[in-house]
Amino acid sequence: MNILFSILLPTYKRRYLKECIDSILGQTYPNWELIIVNDASPEDIDSVIESYTDSRIQYYKNEHNFGAKRLVEQWNYCLSLAKGEYVLCIGDDDRLMPNCLEQYAQLITENPHIELLHGQTDIINEYGIIEQHLVPRPKWESAMSLMYYRVFEHRAQFIGDFCFQRKALLAKGGFYNLQYAWGSDDISALQTAEVHGVLNTKEVVFNYRNHAGSITSHAHVFGKIIAILQEARWYRKFLQHPTNNAQDELYRAKLKRNLLIHTLRKCYYVILNAYSATNK
Repeated sequence: MNILFSILLPTYKRRYLKECIDSILGQTYPNWELIIVNDASPEDIDSVIESYTDSRIQYYKNEHNFGAKRLVEQWNYCLSLAKGEYVLCIGDDDRLMPNCLEQYAQLITENPHIELLHGQTDIINEYGIIEQHLVPRPKWESAMSLMYYRVFEHRAQFIGDFCFQRKALLAKGGFYNLQYAWGSDDISALQTAEVHGVLNTKEVVFNYRNHAGSITSHAHVFGKIIAILQEARWYRKFLQHPTNNAQDELYRAKLKRNLLIHTLRKCYYVILNAYSATNK
């Protein structure tokens, strides 16, 4: 196995950065490059990066801040610097398990046509303690199945627990750009999985950190609602295309019937969370 993975690490906060980088250096699979892009942070990111001497680490600094609203532009800038056949885009507060890239490499070697992989994930808190084991997924599923369980089972997923074939991702224009990346991970995954589906690891390979400083926890109500409406427009177009699978057609029919309810529910929860945050 000689697959090169590019790990994209847009960074702004220092607090968990060393823990994140250490988790990458601890990979059992050695053929990777780490692309760190400092988004004009006021925090001392430089001293963290300067403590490492591994030649696989590449460090860049933006002159101007993209910010949370333009986060996907930052993702795509990181993507433009990548050389790997497959790419992961993770948060500076997340962690890879030591077996992450090895698990992905094994699946790719067994299925060289695959364009999207997903890693089994645990959600951790600010102290690195596991809060939730996410429900395991089947070894393979279609894009329609991916969307169905996301919408109806509220199955959690994040940009960092996907691994994209770089060529396929670029053919779709890169990561799908929505404000605050709200829904960008879902659409980016769906359009990459449309032809060959998605392979899921059996073992936990990714830790998503849930804490008060994440974009998910912030308000940004108006921007998020705009993103939700744009996401719904994309979903409507996606669901117009029939599939060649009977089960997928059942998924598609139910998704089409319930898309408006799903969209309104997402808007409601964004407003409710913002209201709760301001009244604590």
